[in-house]
Amino acid sequence: MKKWFDVLVLLLVLMLPLHALADAPLDTVKTNVNGVLDVLRDPKLKGKTGIKVKQLRIEAAAEKLFDYVELSKRTLGLNWNKFTTEQRKEFVRLFKTILKDAYVDKITAYTNERVSFFKEIPLSKTTVEVQSTVVSKGGETPIYYRVIKRGNGWKVYDVVIEGVSLVSNYRTQFREILANNPPDTLLETLRKKVGEK
Repeated sequence: MKKWFDVLVLLLVLMLPLHALADAPLDTVKTNVNGVLDVLRDPKLKGKTGIKVKQLRIEAAAEKLFDYVELSKRTLGLNWNKFTTEQRKEFVRLFKTILKDAYVDKITAYTNERVSFFKEIPLSKTTVEVQSTVVSKGGETPIYYRVIKRGNGWKVYDVVIEGVSLVSNYRTQFREILANNPPDTLLETLRKKVGEK
C-alpha cells in the first residue's frame, strides 16, 4: 500500500498544470505534465527557497486542475447525501488539504521519471480516461487520469494507478468510518489528520 501511495503522490504531482487549457483531454494532461516536469527540473529552484517555490506552484496548479467537489462527491458516494451543505464544504476543504499535503511533501523526491501518453477513452458524454505510463528504473507503471468536462476545459476527478482508483481507495476507508458513525465523526478524523483541533 505504501509503494502504491508513493507512486500516486508522485503522479499527482506530475500531472499538475502551469496554466489552464481547453484542448482535448489527452493533450491537456500531457501538456500539464510536461509543464510541471519543467518546474521540477529547473536548476534555479534548489535549496529551501527553491523547494518552497515549487510547492507554491504545485498548489496553485492543483487548484486549476482538480475538481475537488467532484472528487469529494465520488469519494463519499451515497454518503455524500448524509452530509449537510456546511459539512460538505468542510469535507471538501479537509480532503483537499490531505491530498495536497501528501504529494507536496514528496515533490523533492522527483527523479526524472518519463511519462508516455498513448490513449484517451470516452467514459461518458462528459468524462474521459487519459491513459499513460510512467517509466522509471523500477519498471513501467500504468496511470489513468479520469477527467470531466468543465466549461472549456477538463478537470481531474480520479487517478487510477495499476488498476487501483484514488477515489475507490479513499471511499473504502471513509465508508468504514461512516458505516456506524455520523458525518461529524469522519470530519473530526480528517481535522486531526490535517492538524486542526
